Amino acid sequence: MNTSIENLLDYRPITLRNEKERAIFKLQEGICRGIREFLYNEHFTEIHTPKIVQSGAEGGANIFTLDYFGQEAYLAQSPQFYKQMMVGVFERVFEIAPVFRAEKHDTSRHLNEYTSVDFEMGYINSFTEIMDMEMEMLKYTLDYLAGNYEKEIVLLNLKLPVIKDIPAISFREAKIKIAEVYDRSVVDWEDFEPEEEKLLSEIVLKETGSEFVFVTRYPSAKRPFYAMDSRENTNETESFDLLFRGLEITTGGQRIHNYEEQITKMEKKNMNVQLFESYLMMHKCGMPPHGGLGLGLERFTSKLLGYENVRFTTLFPRDINRLIP
Repeated sequence: MNTSIENLLDYRPITLRNEKERAIFKLQEGICRGIREFLYNEHFTEIHTPKIVQSGAEGGANIFTLDYFGQEAYLAQSPQFYKQMMVGVFERVFEIAPVFRAEKHDTSRHLNEYTSVDFEMGYINSFTEIMDMEMEMLKYTLDYLAGNYEKEIVLLNLKLPVIKDIPAISFREAKIKIAEVYDRSVVDWEDFEPEEEKLLSEIVLKETGSEFVFVTRYPSAKRPFYAMDSRENTNETESFDLLFRGLEITTGGQRIHNYEEQITKMEKKNMNVQLFESYLMMHKCGMPPHGGLGLGLERFTSKLLGYENVRFTTLFPRDINRLIP
């Protein structure tokens, strides 16, 4: 539609009737159907977890507070605690549902409510098994779109990416490579800048032909308290992000399953352990080695379709400026 994004969103009930606008969300339906079908085939059980919670999974200030009958409660930042608990029940679980982040960002990549594709799996030997599962999930989903959504693919002039293998590079190696290739100094050794995600993706595409790249072993300082530290280097975690066409679409990794180890890490981060008693119950009673991930549905859709702003692939966006329609 030949109009501004503001008009596109202000008149959303009407603009969505445009056949190309409608096709975006029909294709998004296909992504969810492909993911579901793949995970069912891999013996995952679909679950539905609370969105009103007593404590935040990620911690920090980016959490919405609400009055729950006189008691302070929060909107869930992720289903993290619950999907871990359910690994002890079903071994493999997944959920496609909204999550909430009270981040005061006004950028093309951030939303305050978005749809997260989460899965968690038990009895793993390494976090790389989670990466392998995601790669196969994305392969299956792209094939599913090709086989079932030809009309939308043609209408949107979409060229689906081909996944043969997704290369992986450690966080530290990625930082060094970007600095060397583009002759720029490393400012932050604990996290990626958005520009670095784009630059790394350009390097990987040129070297391997892959539009996807896994970045592994993020620093422990920037990962949540449940992320397992590497045995070889406790300053690093058994975790990863997946970048697609210059944007992080997935964060995942292996979780701490040992009770004493989890308590030690929480205390190291100066957390009040008593506030997480219900979460720690599963550790006390025994948990298998496990891990999982969360993929941003709108981000993945936007990059798949070539949009720079994630709002184009969000039905009714919620950001710091928008509560209607």
